[in-house]
Amino acid sequence: MAINIPPRKNSKHLIHPKYRADIDGLRAIAVLLVVTYHAFPSLVKGGFIGVDIFFVISGFLISTIIFESLERNSFSFVEFYSRRIRRIFPALLLVLIASYVFGWFALYADDYKQLGKHIAWGAGFVSNFVLWNETGYFDNAAETKPLLHLWSLGIEEQFYIIWPLLLWFAWKQRMNLLIITIAFALISFALNIGKVRSDTIAAFYSPQTRFWELMAGSILAYVTLYKQNIFPSFKERFDTSLCSIIRVRVLQANGMMLSNIQSMVGALLIAIGILVITDREPFPGWRALLPVAGAGLIISAGCQSASKTFH
Repeated sequence: MAINIPPRKNSKHLIHPKYRADIDGLRAIAVLLVVTYHAFPSLVKGGFIGVDIFFVISGFLISTIIFESLERNSFSFVEFYSRRIRRIFPALLLVLIASYVFGWFALYADDYKQLGKHIAWGAGFVSNFVLWNETGYFDNAAETKPLLHLWSLGIEEQFYIIWPLLLWFAWKQRMNLLIITIAFALISFALNIGKVRSDTIAAFYSPQTRFWELMAGSILAYVTLYKQNIFPSFKERFDTSLCSIIRVRVLQANGMMLSNIQSMVGALLIAIGILVITDREPFPGWRALLPVAGAGLIISAGCQSASKTFH
């Protein structure tokens, strides 16, 4: 599939997507779900799916930057990784230092020693591997570990290391980036399905069984950027056809009806996930499709999906 975008003159920096309030709102919901789950696990049993929503958002935003920058010959590994460091490390260091100080006063010697190990590995973005290996009979419960939440940051950072390199190589070889993205997403999803029953812990913490969630956002990023090449005027035709079926007059066929339907279905899928998914059953597996698909539909609906369509 040939995508032709005229290069920007003097464009020597990464291309960053415009701010979207709807994605910020979805991110806030994801964070609130996780926080509420840890504070009131019996009240919001499926709140941990906020992590899956966050993965889709991260994959979408990062891949948007990579796809656009590659297309305009402005991608720089130095700038990409320096921006990730500046964005993540200040807040991460604050959390690690505060946890270390708090642990000195609040934890027993063995727990404090374990905290020190988690701080070291958390700073190296490999907390998911450490937690994966701490699931033995005599290990303390995961929810009692102060830096448990860093496992998802580890997955994201591992994705940020691998994915730009892979896309850059595929772009240099003039491969179809959409096909590459879909292929790796399917491989990761298949590994997830195969692993979730035989080794649930590995499926939960392993990057290769989680990358598909970020790649779902990557696929969405590609389709969003190049939708006119892939689905020309699809939304407008959908609006016109649907309005003629239900006999409703529309201000203009601008794709908003489809966007509204996408956002509503996406919100419904996330709500169903919160209600039916619990930590008593293997996860991610097939059930992770609920939050992943829900987040994808909401993002693809766009920031104007709540605007009025009819009059």
